[in-house]
Amino acid sequence: MTALFTAQRAYAQNAAPVRTPRSTEYDAFARITRRLKSASTSKSIRTLAPALHENRRLWTLLAADVAGPENGLPAELRARIFYLCQFTEEHSRKVLHGTATADALVEINLAVMRGLRQSGDEA
Repeated sequence: MTALFTAQRAYAQNAAPVRTPRSTEYDAFARITRRLKSASTSKSIRTLAPALHENRRLWTLLAADVAGPENGLPAELRARIFYLCQFTEEHSRKVLHGTATADALVEINLAVMRGLRQSGDEA
């Protein structure tokens, strides 16, 4: 093994792309939305309940983040995110009771993903 080969291997391991907070958020929404959409088409409560729970956890984390005074987002956007968390909680209950579908939750997540992607293009 030559010194050049050893150096190339050492630096190649660190060549992973840098992830931004926005791309991390996007990936979380994408993963959860995919699972939620799949579970909603299966019509099985055993599949749907965990997907709804995971979606609610994501929105609860977002709401906790925007509720903090150190959050740098504009107040109006923070309020909208907090409202969407409340809507997600209430609508998820309706889905679990069989009085609504998860379609609205999927659409909200997709809209957020579009916003994250557009904002990322501008940065």
